[in-house]
Amino acid sequence: MIANNIAAIAGLIAPPKLLDYLVIAGGGGSTGGSGGGGAGGYKTSTNLAFLLSTNYTVTVGAGGAGTTGASGAEPSNGSNSVFSTFTSTGGGLGSRPDFAGGGTSGNGGSGGGASPNAGTAGTASPSGEGNNGGTVSAGGGSGGGGGAGAAGGNFTGGPGASGSGGNGSASSITGTSVTRAGGGGGAGNNAYTTPGAGGTGGGGAGGAGSPTGGATGTAGTANTGGGAGGGGYNGATGTRGDGASGGSGVVILRYPDAYAITIGAGLTGSTGTDGSYKVTTITAGTGNVSWT
Repeated sequence: MIANNIAAIAGLIAPPKLLDYLVIAGGGGSTGGSGGGGAGGYKTSTNLAFLLSTNYTVTVGAGGAGTTGASGAEPSNGSNSVFSTFTSTGGGLGSRPDFAGGGTSGNGGSGGGASPNAGTAGTASPSGEGNNGGTVSAGGGSGGGGGAGAAGGNFTGGPGASGSGGNGSASSITGTSVTRAGGGGGAGNNAYTTPGAGGTGGGGAGGAGSPTGGATGTAGTANTGGGAGGGGYNGATGTRGDGASGGSGVVILRYPDAYAITIGAGLTGSTGTDGSYKVTTITAGTGNVSWT
Protein backbone atom coordinates (compact mmCIF):
# COMPACT_ATOMS: atom_id res chain seq x y z
CA MET A 1 0.00 0.00 0.00
CA ILE A 2 2.76 2.46 0.95
CA ALA A 3 4.72 1.61 -2.21
CA ASN A 4 1.62 2.17 -4.33
CA ASN A 5 1.00 5.52 -2.68
CA ILE A 6 4.59 6.60 -3.29
CA ALA A 7 4.34 5.61 -6.95
CA ALA A 8 1.08 7.53 -7.30
CA ILE A 9 2.58 10.65 -5.72
CA ALA A 10 5.66 10.41 -7.95
CA GLY A 11 3.39 10.26 -10.98
CA LEU A 12 1.59 13.40 -9.86
CA ILE A 13 4.75 15.43 -9.35
CA ALA A 14 6.65 14.26 -12.46
CA PRO A 15 7.42 17.10 -14.86
CA PRO A 16 5.04 17.42 -17.79
CA LYS A 17 6.17 15.66 -20.97
CA LEU A 18 6.47 18.82 -23.04
CA LEU A 19 9.27 19.88 -25.34
CA ASP A 20 10.33 22.83 -27.47
CA TYR A 21 11.77 22.26 -30.93
CA LEU A 22 13.69 24.14 -33.59
CA VAL A 23 13.91 22.54 -37.05
CA ILE A 24 16.04 24.23 -39.74
CA ALA A 25 16.57 22.82 -43.24
CA GLY A 26 19.68 23.03 -45.40
CA GLY A 27 20.43 26.29 -47.22
CA GLY A 28 20.44 26.70 -50.99
CA GLY A 29 23.59 26.46 -53.12
CA SER A 30 25.04 28.90 -55.66
CA THR A 31 27.26 29.14 -58.74
CA GLY A 32 29.35 31.74 -60.56
CA GLY A 33 27.46 34.95 -61.22
CA SER A 34 24.33 33.82 -59.42
CA GLY A 35 22.02 35.29 -56.84
CA GLY A 36 22.51 34.20 -53.25
CA GLY A 37 21.10 30.92 -52.02
CA GLY A 38 18.04 31.06 -49.80
CA ALA A 39 18.19 29.97 -46.18
CA GLY A 40 16.69 26.70 -45.10
CA GLY A 41 13.15 26.73 -43.77
CA TYR A 42 12.81 27.63 -40.07
CA LYS A 43 10.17 26.11 -37.81
CA THR A 44 9.99 26.37 -34.04
CA SER A 45 7.39 25.85 -31.32
CA THR A 46 7.04 25.30 -27.58
CA ASN A 47 5.18 22.95 -25.25
CA LEU A 48 4.70 20.07 -27.65
CA ALA A 49 3.53 16.95 -25.80
CA PHE A 50 5.68 13.84 -26.27
CA LEU A 51 5.32 10.20 -25.24
CA LEU A 52 7.86 8.00 -23.51
CA SER A 53 9.25 4.88 -25.21
CA THR A 54 8.05 6.14 -28.60
CA ASN A 55 10.21 6.68 -31.67
CA TYR A 56 10.21 10.12 -33.31
CA THR A 57 11.80 10.55 -36.73
CA VAL A 58 14.60 13.08 -37.14
CA THR A 59 16.33 14.13 -40.36
CA VAL A 60 18.91 16.89 -40.69
CA GLY A 61 18.94 18.31 -44.22
CA ALA A 62 22.18 18.84 -46.10
CA GLY A 63 23.02 22.15 -47.71
CA GLY A 64 22.42 22.45 -51.43
CA ALA A 65 25.47 21.74 -53.57
CA GLY A 66 27.28 24.61 -55.28
CA THR A 67 28.81 24.33 -58.75
CA THR A 68 31.89 25.70 -60.49
CA GLY A 69 31.35 28.85 -62.50
CA ALA A 70 32.88 27.43 -65.67
CA SER A 71 30.71 24.30 -65.69
CA GLY A 72 27.41 26.03 -66.35
CA ALA A 73 25.79 23.44 -64.08
CA GLU A 74 22.89 24.51 -61.90
CA PRO A 75 23.34 24.37 -58.10
CA SER A 76 20.88 22.61 -55.83
CA ASN A 77 18.21 23.50 -53.33
CA GLY A 78 18.91 22.55 -49.74
CA SER A 79 17.40 19.36 -48.32
CA ASN A 80 14.49 19.21 -45.87
CA SER A 81 14.87 18.70 -42.13
CA VAL A 82 12.29 16.78 -40.08
CA PHE A 83 11.25 16.23 -36.49
CA SER A 84 8.23 13.95 -36.01
CA THR A 85 5.49 15.36 -38.27
CA PHE A 86 7.18 18.76 -38.67
CA THR A 87 9.14 19.40 -41.86
CA SER A 88 11.22 22.45 -42.75
CA THR A 89 11.83 22.96 -46.47
CA GLY A 90 15.29 23.28 -48.01
CA GLY A 91 16.39 26.74 -49.14
CA GLY A 92 16.11 27.77 -52.79
CA LEU A 93 19.14 27.80 -55.09
CA GLY A 94 20.57 31.03 -56.45
CA SER A 95 20.36 30.99 -60.24
CA ARG A 96 21.94 32.75 -63.21
CA PRO A 97 20.44 33.76 -66.59
CA ASP A 98 21.91 31.02 -68.79
CA PHE A 99 20.32 28.14 -66.89
CA ALA A 100 17.38 26.26 -68.32
CA GLY A 101 14.21 28.07 -67.33
CA GLY A 102 15.68 31.52 -67.92
CA GLY A 103 17.50 31.86 -64.63
CA THR A 104 14.59 31.31 -62.28
CA SER A 105 15.91 30.95 -58.75
CA GLY A 106 14.74 28.18 -56.51
CA ASN A 107 11.70 28.35 -54.29
CA GLY A 108 12.12 26.90 -50.83
CA GLY A 109 12.09 27.59 -47.11
CA SER A 110 13.51 30.94 -48.18
CA GLY A 111 13.84 31.79 -51.87
CA GLY A 112 17.06 32.18 -53.80
CA GLY A 113 18.13 35.59 -55.12
CA ALA A 114 17.53 36.66 -58.72
CA SER A 115 20.38 36.54 -61.21
CA PRO A 116 21.85 39.42 -63.25
CA ASN A 117 20.08 40.73 -66.37
CA ALA A 118 17.33 38.08 -66.34
CA GLY A 119 15.57 35.64 -64.12
CA THR A 120 13.15 35.62 -61.25
CA ALA A 121 13.69 35.59 -57.50
CA GLY A 122 12.68 32.48 -55.59
CA THR A 123 9.75 32.63 -53.21
CA ALA A 124 9.33 31.30 -49.69
CA SER A 125 7.28 28.20 -50.43
CA PRO A 126 5.47 27.03 -48.41
CA SER A 127 4.87 30.32 -46.64
CA GLY A 128 5.73 30.83 -43.00
CA GLU A 129 9.18 29.21 -43.04
CA GLY A 130 11.19 32.13 -44.40
CA ASN A 131 11.24 34.97 -46.92
CA ASN A 132 11.58 35.64 -50.62
CA GLY A 133 14.85 36.18 -52.46
CA GLY A 134 15.88 39.61 -53.65
CA THR A 135 14.87 40.89 -57.09
CA VAL A 136 16.85 42.50 -59.95
CA SER A 137 15.31 45.46 -61.77
CA ALA A 138 18.40 46.45 -63.82
CA GLY A 139 21.27 44.47 -65.30
CA GLY A 140 24.64 43.87 -63.71
CA GLY A 141 23.89 42.83 -60.14
CA SER A 142 22.26 39.96 -58.28
CA GLY A 143 19.67 39.59 -55.57
CA GLY A 144 20.39 38.22 -52.12
CA GLY A 145 18.87 34.99 -50.88
CA GLY A 146 15.99 35.24 -48.43
CA GLY A 147 16.53 34.61 -44.73
CA ALA A 148 14.30 33.37 -41.93
CA GLY A 149 13.91 36.90 -40.60
CA ALA A 150 13.94 39.09 -43.73
CA ALA A 151 13.76 39.02 -47.52
CA GLY A 152 16.92 39.08 -49.59
CA GLY A 153 18.19 42.48 -50.70
CA ASN A 154 17.22 43.76 -54.15
CA PHE A 155 19.50 45.11 -56.89
CA THR A 156 18.05 48.21 -58.53
CA GLY A 157 20.97 49.37 -60.69
CA GLY A 158 24.64 50.16 -60.50
CA PRO A 159 27.35 50.85 -59.93
CA GLY A 160 26.48 49.67 -56.45
CA ALA A 161 26.17 46.56 -54.36
CA SER A 162 24.37 43.36 -55.19
CA GLY A 163 21.66 42.40 -52.74
CA SER A 164 22.65 41.22 -49.30
CA GLY A 165 21.28 38.01 -47.89
CA GLY A 166 18.22 38.38 -45.69
CA ASN A 167 18.91 38.17 -41.98
CA GLY A 168 18.09 35.04 -40.03
CA SER A 169 16.00 34.61 -36.88
CA ALA A 170 17.18 34.34 -33.27
CA SER A 171 16.22 31.53 -30.90
CA SER A 172 17.08 30.98 -27.23
CA ILE A 173 16.15 27.29 -27.23
CA THR A 174 19.65 26.36 -26.03
CA GLY A 175 19.57 28.95 -23.24
CA THR A 176 21.53 31.48 -25.29
CA SER A 177 20.18 33.60 -28.11
CA VAL A 178 21.61 32.43 -31.45
CA THR A 179 20.68 33.69 -34.92
CA ARG A 180 20.43 31.12 -37.70
CA ALA A 181 19.12 30.73 -41.27
CA GLY A 182 20.56 33.81 -42.97
CA GLY A 183 20.46 34.15 -46.76
CA GLY A 184 23.45 34.24 -49.10
CA GLY A 185 24.70 37.46 -50.70
CA GLY A 186 24.44 38.10 -54.43
CA ALA A 187 27.49 37.85 -56.70
CA GLY A 188 29.63 40.87 -57.52
CA ASN A 189 30.23 41.87 -61.15
CA ASN A 190 33.79 43.13 -61.73
CA ALA A 191 34.24 46.75 -60.58
CA TYR A 192 30.68 47.59 -61.59
CA THR A 193 28.98 45.90 -58.69
CA THR A 194 30.35 44.91 -55.28
CA PRO A 195 29.15 41.60 -53.82
CA GLY A 196 26.32 41.35 -51.34
CA ALA A 197 27.00 40.53 -47.72
CA GLY A 198 25.74 37.33 -46.16
CA GLY A 199 22.70 37.61 -43.93
CA THR A 200 23.23 37.33 -40.18
CA GLY A 201 22.81 33.74 -39.07
CA GLY A 202 25.20 31.86 -41.33
CA GLY A 203 24.54 33.33 -44.78
CA GLY A 204 27.61 33.32 -47.05
CA ALA A 205 28.88 36.49 -48.70
CA GLY A 206 28.92 36.86 -52.46
CA GLY A 207 32.24 36.69 -54.29
CA ALA A 208 33.76 39.80 -55.86
CA GLY A 209 34.48 40.23 -59.57
CA SER A 210 38.12 40.85 -60.48
CA PRO A 211 40.19 41.86 -63.50
CA THR A 212 41.05 38.22 -64.24
CA GLY A 213 37.91 36.38 -63.20
CA GLY A 214 35.76 36.20 -60.12
CA ALA A 215 36.11 35.20 -56.49
CA THR A 216 34.48 32.10 -55.05
CA GLY A 217 31.28 32.64 -53.12
CA THR A 218 31.26 31.89 -49.40
CA ALA A 219 29.49 28.76 -48.22
CA GLY A 220 26.64 28.92 -45.74
CA THR A 221 27.69 28.04 -42.20
CA ALA A 222 27.16 24.42 -41.20
CA ASN A 223 24.19 23.69 -38.92
CA THR A 224 22.63 27.09 -39.42
CA GLY A 225 20.81 26.48 -42.71
CA GLY A 226 22.56 29.54 -44.16
CA GLY A 227 22.38 30.18 -47.91
CA ALA A 228 25.50 30.27 -50.09
CA GLY A 229 26.90 33.48 -51.57
CA GLY A 230 27.07 33.67 -55.37
CA GLY A 231 30.47 33.42 -57.08
CA GLY A 232 31.83 36.64 -58.57
CA TYR A 233 31.33 37.48 -62.26
CA ASN A 234 33.61 39.42 -64.61
CA GLY A 235 31.36 40.86 -67.28
CA ALA A 236 34.28 42.14 -69.38
CA THR A 237 35.82 38.68 -69.86
CA GLY A 238 32.74 36.54 -69.32
CA THR A 239 34.48 34.51 -66.60
CA ARG A 240 32.82 33.42 -63.39
CA GLY A 241 34.09 32.44 -59.98
CA ASP A 242 32.85 29.29 -58.35
CA GLY A 243 29.70 29.01 -56.31
CA ALA A 244 29.43 27.40 -52.90
CA SER A 245 27.26 25.04 -50.92
CA GLY A 246 24.54 26.02 -48.50
CA GLY A 247 24.93 25.33 -44.81
CA SER A 248 23.50 22.13 -43.38
CA GLY A 249 20.45 22.30 -41.14
CA VAL A 250 19.93 21.37 -37.50
CA VAL A 251 17.28 19.96 -35.16
CA ILE A 252 17.29 21.16 -31.52
CA LEU A 253 15.06 19.72 -28.77
CA ARG A 254 14.56 21.15 -25.26
CA TYR A 255 12.78 19.10 -22.56
CA PRO A 256 12.67 18.57 -18.75
CA ASP A 257 15.84 17.05 -17.31
CA ALA A 258 13.85 14.27 -15.59
CA TYR A 259 13.76 12.47 -18.96
CA ALA A 260 16.58 10.75 -20.82
CA ILE A 261 16.83 10.78 -24.59
CA THR A 262 18.15 8.01 -26.80
CA ILE A 263 19.68 9.20 -30.08
CA GLY A 264 19.33 6.37 -32.54
CA ALA A 265 21.75 4.97 -35.08
CA GLY A 266 22.18 7.16 -38.13
CA LEU A 267 22.06 10.42 -36.18
CA THR A 268 24.88 12.60 -34.87
CA GLY A 269 23.99 14.66 -31.80
CA SER A 270 24.84 15.72 -28.29
CA THR A 271 22.96 16.69 -25.14
CA GLY A 272 23.68 19.46 -22.67
CA THR A 273 21.80 21.10 -19.80
CA ASP A 274 20.28 24.51 -19.20
CA GLY A 275 18.93 24.84 -15.68
CA SER A 276 16.23 22.20 -15.17
CA TYR A 277 16.16 21.34 -18.89
CA LYS A 278 18.17 19.22 -21.25
CA VAL A 279 18.95 20.41 -24.76
CA THR A 280 19.73 17.92 -27.51
CA THR A 281 21.30 19.23 -30.72
CA ILE A 282 21.25 16.90 -33.72
CA THR A 283 23.65 17.96 -36.45
CA ALA A 284 23.51 15.24 -39.12
CA GLY A 285 21.79 12.11 -40.35
CA THR A 286 18.44 10.37 -40.34
CA GLY A 287 17.08 8.14 -37.59
CA ASN A 288 14.90 8.08 -34.48
CA VAL A 289 14.97 9.58 -31.01
CA SER A 290 12.99 8.43 -27.97
CA TRP A 291 12.67 9.28 -24.28
CA THR A 292 12.49 7.34 -21.03
